[in-house]
Amino acid sequence: MYDVTKPEHDVDQADTKISARGVQVYYGDTHAIKDVNVDIADKTVTSFIGPSGCGKSTFLRCINRMNDTIDICRVEGEIRIDGQDIHAPSVDPVQLRAKVGMVFQKPNPFPKSIYDNVAYGPKIHGMTRNKAELDELVETALRGAGLWGEVKDRLDTPGTGLSGGQQQRLCIARAVATQPEVLLMDEPCSALDPIATAQVEDLIDGLKQQFSVVIVTHSMQQAARISQKTAFFHLGNLVEYGDTDVIFTNPQDERTENYITGRTG
Repeated sequence: MYDVTKPEHDVDQADTKISARGVQVYYGDTHAIKDVNVDIADKTVTSFIGPSGCGKSTFLRCINRMNDTIDICRVEGEIRIDGQDIHAPSVDPVQLRAKVGMVFQKPNPFPKSIYDNVAYGPKIHGMTRNKAELDELVETALRGAGLWGEVKDRLDTPGTGLSGGQQQRLCIARAVATQPEVLLMDEPCSALDPIATAQVEDLIDGLKQQFSVVIVTHSMQQAARISQKTAFFHLGNLVEYGDTDVIFTNPQDERTENYITGRTG
């Protein structure tokens, strides 16, 4: 039985947005995540790093219950957001995913107009009372994603007609349009060129003013540039978690040091 009062990896309790205790994830007989305990801070960018297949994306998808959609996946343990157990019977996964937005590795705009891509979430969640309010919310989201100036004169054109970097920023606008409190990003820059990557990184830096941002990245340089906290995963274990500059300059675990210095991959 895990001890809920003493997490292995914690932040100041007053700043905690997401709290995980004893989280285990199984895909059939495969034990993918092993006893993860961590507290993730609010209004902070937290990076998950580690080799391919180490569990970082699997744990990320636990936070908004995306793993529920995988038949053979079983999640055990406890995850709380603002103290509420996300697996409680009273929690609707659809409402949870409005509160916990997600941006995926490959830009995936809906086959709709730029406007409708952003308006979709607020519409289905009944967030606005009229067209004027919806227009304002769409503009706010696009401004927040650094995209308004580039698309304001073509909101009725397909989102799929934008460049790759613009599509990813459109997906970020779509995610923030439901006014979430947490924003999950699963390697959001891996399909982008360096210029588009820099634009998205600048955007992420600004988003931390409003959200707890959790990003999975295969790039240690990116983690060092944009995150304040970093978690290193290895073989399904959360090996080390702390301030990003400490993780990269003075890791406490030999496995972290070996990964950071390139001795293991």
